[in-house]
Amino acid sequence: MRIGLIGAGRIGTLHAATLSRHRDVGALIVTDVDPARAHTLADRLGATAAPGTDEIFTWGVDAVVITTGTAAHGELIGRAARSGLPVFCEKPIAVDLPGTLAALAEVKAAGTVLQMGFQRRFDAGYAGAREAVRAGRLGRLHTVRALTADRTPPSASHLRVSGGFFRDTLVHDFDMVRWVTGREVVEVYATGSDAGPEVFRETADADTAAAVLTLDDGTLATVTGARVNGAGYDVRMELAGERDTVVVGLDDRTPIASTEPAGPPPADKPWPGFLERFAAAYEGELGAFVQVVRGERENPCDGWEALAALRVAEACEISRRERRAVRMEEVSGGLETVRG
Repeated sequence: MRIGLIGAGRIGTLHAATLSRHRDVGALIVTDVDPARAHTLADRLGATAAPGTDEIFTWGVDAVVITTGTAAHGELIGRAARSGLPVFCEKPIAVDLPGTLAALAEVKAAGTVLQMGFQRRFDAGYAGAREAVRAGRLGRLHTVRALTADRTPPSASHLRVSGGFFRDTLVHDFDMVRWVTGREVVEVYATGSDAGPEVFRETADADTAAAVLTLDDGTLATVTGARVNGAGYDVRMELAGERDTVVVGLDDRTPIASTEPAGPPPADKPWPGFLERFAAAYEGELGAFVQVVRGERENPCDGWEALAALRVAEACEISRRERRAVRMEEVSGGLETVRG
């Protein structure tokens, strides 16, 4: 199998390394807006560097992996669809609903595969929580608590094009709330604070955020996030039911410290970031994509799943801006027309 990878940045480098050692990938072709960076990565992995994006689509690849900046995702998804190529794309499809719907319309018209990079679906902890909920081990689920806290904030250049905290980061938690519980969000109330570093006020973004989600069966979910969490990278989910409670992300690397006299000791090696915390999950999602391309399994996370999570993020942005609860039907954005 020949795979073309577009984007040789941090996540692109990780994905390229994974693909280069996959037994079913016979050739990997890498390109980037910075040709030198593509050549350096290709040389290190024994891959081929392409001069530009055009060559990815003309050199006879079997599939495309998109790991560029968000602004290019929609156009590249459309180009892959028109070329009849299956594509794996890092989230999001686009930073807004119109761009997302346009790309999905192209995929639908072409009848091609689009798998989105929501890597937490391949994390053992989240998969275990999903199994516990679906098997009824917790009884009636009444409360979900999810959080994502970055150790250090992203760069100012990233913040300016990221689409905001809800769309860029907490969208992963929104996806997990849906995926683990099997329920849909019907209403959100969200708020945020920019009291941290000056860069968040300069970019009109939040460095700390919280949202209350009401699910379609009455379950309440809280999603909280922080972008300056000195103890380390912290991603967890707690699910409480009438019979039992389970926790995702609680181990000897969780960056928390107990104040109880007999509590567990603090983590010796807290997670520094998402690449380390979800290394196995990132490998798993690309392994699944290769299987999808080979016709060996169904798509585990298509573009409509990404759209569903983005709609929750959009609702949270409206709620934060207008300081009110937002019903999900307010954020249709033409969804029914495109999907129907």
